[in-house]
Amino acid sequence: MKQLTKKKKEEKKEEEVKTDEASVTEEIASQVMPILINMGDMMGGSSEAKQRVISLYGDVCEKKAEEIVMSLTVLKASAEQEVAKDPEDPDSEIIIVKKPIELYLSTYGGSALDMFSIYDAVRMCQADGVEVHTHGLGKIMSAGVLLMACGTKGKRKIGKHCRVMIHGVISGQSGHIHDIENEMEETKYIQQQYHRALAAETNMTQAYLKKLVARKTNVYFTADEAVELGIADIII
Repeated sequence: MKQLTKKKKEEKKEEEVKTDEASVTEEIASQVMPILINMGDMMGGSSEAKQRVISLYGDVCEKKAEEIVMSLTVLKASAEQEVAKDPEDPDSEIIIVKKPIELYLSTYGGSALDMFSIYDAVRMCQADGVEVHTHGLGKIMSAGVLLMACGTKGKRKIGKHCRVMIHGVISGQSGHIHDIENEMEETKYIQQQYHRALAAETNMTQAYLKKLVARKTNVYFTADEAVELGIADIII
């Protein structure tokens, strides 16, 4: 009798956890869907296609990172679609495919930590089999370079007139010398992580990136050079 009661309690607890997870997903969706629909209305095309578009125009900041991460989470969860294996055969086998996410970028950069939050969210989508197609327009600079490069390989498009820029991580710490030293260590660590991630997503090595940063200035690239360096795949 006691064992039965314990089992019922465990089952009830599992149901509560599932209910909580569903509530969180619904809450996120209720906040994100108006954003996605509003973005899509400006993009044209079908309503379904509209809602799988995310844009980052402007600085990479906490507010924008929150919107993008939430959008990626919802779109990843709703990516599955049933389609006919052979569209021309009415009796064709039905298979499950995962619809891609289109991420449009035009940014001077911004917060490195907020960049990493978006980067990891993109990686989680890809780990779940959902492609993220990146589109660079106008300017892809600083933090924006990693976000452009982390798109699904072969599906990273960049505008012909887009400018790309890489520089070292900037620290604006002031105050007590111990605080400055501590922040400098953290800045060095973030820069190492940035170089490691960028090297993993492109044709650039960490040694090459260190040489760029050693110039102590902004280093600019054309769209053609961005393709050569593996930041993008296709010029549009």
